[in-house]
Amino acid sequence: MLGCPVSLARRAFGARCTGGWIAWVAASAEGAMLEWLALFAYCGFGARGPGGWNAWGRWDDGGGFGGIGVRLRMFGRVLAGVLAMVIGAAIPAGAGPGPAFRAATAPYAYRFPRDHYAHDAYRTEWWYFTGHLTAKDGRRFGFELTFFRIGLEPRASHWRAGQSRWYAYQLYPAHFAITDEASGKFIYAQTLARDALGQGYASQRALDVRANGWSLTGTSALRPRMHLVARSGGNALDLTMQSVKPPAIHGYGGISRKGSCASCASHYYSFTRLPTRGTLTVNGVRYAVNGISWMDHEYGSDELQANQAGWDWFSMQLDEDREIMLYRLRQKNGGTTPQSSGSIIAPNGAVTYVPLSGFSIAATGSWKSPHTGATYPSGWRVRVRGFAHPFDVIPVMRDQELADATGTSYWEGAVDIRDAVTGAHLGVGYVELTGYAGVLHL
Repeated sequence: MLGCPVSLARRAFGARCTGGWIAWVAASAEGAMLEWLALFAYCGFGARGPGGWNAWGRWDDGGGFGGIGVRLRMFGRVLAGVLAMVIGAAIPAGAGPGPAFRAATAPYAYRFPRDHYAHDAYRTEWWYFTGHLTAKDGRRFGFELTFFRIGLEPRASHWRAGQSRWYAYQLYPAHFAITDEASGKFIYAQTLARDALGQGYASQRALDVRANGWSLTGTSALRPRMHLVARSGGNALDLTMQSVKPPAIHGYGGISRKGSCASCASHYYSFTRLPTRGTLTVNGVRYAVNGISWMDHEYGSDELQANQAGWDWFSMQLDEDREIMLYRLRQKNGGTTPQSSGSIIAPNGAVTYVPLSGFSIAATGSWKSPHTGATYPSGWRVRVRGFAHPFDVIPVMRDQELADATGTSYWEGAVDIRDAVTGAHLGVGYVELTGYAGVLHL
């Protein structure tokens, strides 16, 4: 997964998330009040919809927040924008990742379990989980839970004497979604925390990531036993999982290339087969579930370039105990970034690199979002070198868009995998589509 955390932060804080007005504003009591007001405004003055604080989206009734919640949230966004313009106009914005943030460059040798933890030397980082779960009655669910870390300053997170308690070194957005196949409903929420006041945290010494009560924790091991917790309104997950395979490292030389420049890359690995069990709560109903999950961990400082519009990312978990990861970076001129690539993971965990020339992705249909008006591809014919037949990748539901009126909207959905020739069911997966509801600004 390639993630979009910086865009979220920029929108939440007046497009000044790196080296700009956040750090300055929070350095004084007056600044802290203004920053607090902007953040509170952005979050809708605590207007509590079905998803709880800091939640946006469509829930079981298919609607938004409605009533006073919407009016407060709209007013909050206006006020946040005004504050951003007033303060941002007087203070220069940051420019790019900054020389003090570390670039993801080769050669890079992973060290586990250390590299499961946070890497504050890099500007952006995310721990991304998706999975397919089944309840005892056979009901099928998909889920996504992603924790982002965005560095505001390339330094250790510690406070100095006389510094405001509101001062933030890190931001921690997080996304949570449930696909309920039986009801045809897609449920999602998001939250935005920071390291100030104990709202968010990502340890550099343990697998321990938290954002406003949502958490990822794990044991210190090559294949850690991990525990996920998230709750928003009447929807929640509490899952444990452990990989049966070692980390699958993508790319060459310890980096996954995203462009032609030396720093256009990330450090990127996955746990591609995670047996999972626990509970899933959907609209107040609690289900005991088990299934299979996928985890991505990625960190870097300069991943995407100005000529790139977004990406199509695929994870495929085949019943034959192999997995496939593919990503295609789309350019604004309609082309594909040549460094787009993928991986095939064997039953024993061995990873085979797949260059752009080794796969193809063709849309077989489209879907227009009633929420953002964006048109997304919906259904794909995927060919991968080394496989005799192409794959048909079929969304379990067409509407799995995380539509955020204040930030970056994208489609992240559960899919079934079938043999395009015989029609046989071959496995499950997830697809992420970004840049269709507007060009990303990372």
